[in-house]
Amino acid sequence: MRLRPRATCLEPRVAASLEASFRRPAQRPGEAPGAAECLAQPFISTYHSESARTFAAAPEGAWGVRSTVTDRQTSAEAPTGLLVSLATYNEAGNLDPLIRTIREFAPSAEILVIDDNSPDGTGDLAERLKAELGGIHVIHRAGKLGLGTAILAGMKFAIEHNYEFLLNLDADFSHPPRFIPALLAGMNDHEVMIGSRYIPGGGVEGGFTLKRKLMSSGINGYARLLLGLNTRDNSGAFRCYRVSKLAEIDLDQVRSRGYSFQEEILYWCKRVGCRMGETPILFENRRAGVSKIHMGEAVSALWILLGLGIHRLTAGKPQAKSPA
Repeated sequence: MRLRPRATCLEPRVAASLEASFRRPAQRPGEAPGAAECLAQPFISTYHSESARTFAAAPEGAWGVRSTVTDRQTSAEAPTGLLVSLATYNEAGNLDPLIRTIREFAPSAEILVIDDNSPDGTGDLAERLKAELGGIHVIHRAGKLGLGTAILAGMKFAIEHNYEFLLNLDADFSHPPRFIPALLAGMNDHEVMIGSRYIPGGGVEGGFTLKRKLMSSGINGYARLLLGLNTRDNSGAFRCYRVSKLAEIDLDQVRSRGYSFQEEILYWCKRVGCRMGETPILFENRRAGVSKIHMGEAVSALWILLGLGIHRLTAGKPQAKSPA
């Protein structure tokens, strides 16, 4: 099922109030709204549900793993739609309610679950939700290969299947889906939108532990200094990307496999000219399971950021990947 711009996407009575949040001139009579507005519309104008969609299984996908994917075309057709990616490892207690909550705020979105062979059965649960709800795709990986490689797999999936936007969030409810419409609204004049804890209006529920605060503030400070980033929250995973810009990046050059991936991918996005914005979010405590972040990953991240900082000084003018 393809998403098309609709002249009736926004009701006239709410168009004026949305103009400021979309940061673009109000649409003229008869003019189709932007893609991000249409994707956010089900939340902003009225809640509604769409009929479930079923998809055919396809052979093995990216990263040499078994995957269940869609029959979406990969031709030169215009990109359409929003893909929400969820990297999972032992998230069986969160996945079902999270997917249903995402559907409340982005009913038109398709969802991609990238599971690293979770011992608690998260991958099997994802398959059951796919059969029940439709519009869900699942990549099963052989083991715990790192958050960075999981998000990269989602990016490659989005590029190969010609989506317009890829929105990533953690699978533990620390990134509340209620902020999805604000991220989509910002995509009208950005190529990357970050759900930010560190701009006015953002924050962390209950505050960080001292260890988490030191890790987060240290990584963000290094990222701004070494990589030349102006954004405040460079270590969070709650983001929306314009897939056409991701396609300009040679994703095979990304070195990070864990905590530093979030900063590194912003560096490469900047190298291909992405405009980046931030919208405030409240980072909440996970609802089930345990955190997988540890101090060793933060130390490794600092070394990778140092290498990228050297690359920034020596690589010269950014070069986008040649079109295929």
